[in-house]
Amino acid sequence: MKIALAKDLEQDAALARRSRAELCRQQRIFNARNRIIGGDTQAWDIQVHDQRIKEATEKARQETFAAELKQNDKTGCILDDREKRDRKCLCKAINDFQQNCQNPESRREFDLSDPLALKKELPARQSDSDIRNTVSGMQKFMGEDLNFRERKKFQEEQMREWSLQQHREWERARADRKFAEDRHTQARLKFDETASHLQKLESTTRKAVCAAVKEFNKQQAMELAERRKQERRQEQEDNVAEIANLLRGDLLSENPQQAASALGPHRMIPHRWKGMSREQLEGIRLAQRQQIQEKLKKHMDELCANQPTGDYFAQFNTQSR
Repeated sequence: MKIALAKDLEQDAALARRSRAELCRQQRIFNARNRIIGGDTQAWDIQVHDQRIKEATEKARQETFAAELKQNDKTGCILDDREKRDRKCLCKAINDFQQNCQNPESRREFDLSDPLALKKELPARQSDSDIRNTVSGMQKFMGEDLNFRERKKFQEEQMREWSLQQHREWERARADRKFAEDRHTQARLKFDETASHLQKLESTTRKAVCAAVKEFNKQQAMELAERRKQERRQEQEDNVAEIANLLRGDLLSENPQQAASALGPHRMIPHRWKGMSREQLEGIRLAQRQQIQEKLKKHMDELCANQPTGDYFAQFNTQSR
């Protein structure tokens, strides 16, 4: 089982990167339009189109965020108003209750702390029928109170007035509570209606954004498929042109003129030189034979000049052998 190491993966990635760079370089070199004009207008148009779509998507996203922020602000304002209203109603109810039901005069111990108690106090004794006479004073006994009926009647009237007052206050408090509850219910219904409307608006915006993104992705896929198709067709045409150029070029045809140097006709470029032609080899061999014959003739002339005729013929026969 072959295990891919990190070094192998890096090498594969580097090889793929170099291959991709080489393909891009070949496209730039063999594409005559881009080489002459100096720019890829189609790529620029695609970039402009992508930038416009990106700006539209960002604008829709910002509008969605703005709507959501507005919804949150409105919700916060509604909750703040409701809290202030509830706090105000509670403080008002507490103040009303304190003013109506918790007056200092209504306390049982008010007589002990009344600042005007001395001014209101009656003389120690007015008559024998004074109701302030205590038991320890031995001036009035149980059943001997002359104002018992009037006092009892007055107490009953006072209790009845207190009961009616408490009943009226209870009815008023219940009406206020019902009114507050109705106002609270209306506010809740209005808030729920606003939240539902904002939620529908958000859902509509999200659907529109999703539809736009889906259409953009579909268009991008179609453009990518068309671009790849054009790239494959261009690559095939470039390959055919490259093969034709190689077949008709000087490299495979071994044209000797490609090795000619600009420094002179007698000089050659080493990495382009394919060797001498058959005519050049025949000329070199012919020149070598001529040089051999001239050298032999010169050598024979020297021998003839230095030796007699018999010795010359003997030496010539020996050299011939």
